[in-house]
Amino acid sequence: MVHTQSMSLTELHLALLLPGPRHGYEVKKEHDAWFPDAKPLAFGQVYATLGRLVRDGLAEVVETRTEGGPERTVYAVTDAGRQRLEEWLTEPAPPAGTGPEDIVRKTVVALRAARGEGAARQVVLRQRTAHLRRMRELQGLDGADTDVALHLARRHAVLHLDADLRWLDEAVDSLSRPANAPATPPDAPPAGAPELGPLEETR
Repeated sequence: MVHTQSMSLTELHLALLLPGPRHGYEVKKEHDAWFPDAKPLAFGQVYATLGRLVRDGLAEVVETRTEGGPERTVYAVTDAGRQRLEEWLTEPAPPAGTGPEDIVRKTVVALRAARGEGAARQVVLRQRTAHLRRMRELQGLDGADTDVALHLARRHAVLHLDADLRWLDEAVDSLSRPANAPATPPDAPPAGAPELGPLEETR
């Protein structure tokens, strides 16, 4: 799955309310439509975030609907919420490399926590297998989506996985060769990784 947790839940919910007033169930459905490859939002997470938006003046309750079923509270974004979202959109996201990711943390922990290079190599190999599996899943979807936003999200995921796989291959090489031996040049694509095709025009 392509996770969206790096996107603040505050700004994400403001964006989901931007097209018009919605209740929590509609917010969740819209999120799942926007990010079909992402982990679905939990209902508790949605309602807790909407409550915080109202508390902070970024959203407001506009009505309560019954519609022949459970009572649903409808929320709308406020002017302050629109401004907050605009500020977030204009601020560049932190570039990759500004902090260690989980695969780096796990490798370092395996090396430092008295487990040694053998344990670290197993961590890297397991992660590499998982990355290759996900890469093939996304490559299998190539061309299946006609939505520009979804196409771009999947391309980002593929290219990010490719970069991770290159690092994982270097890590395996470093953990497998004798000390002071020269490293393998990182020019070749990751072994076993599907080749990345050119970006296709999405209409």
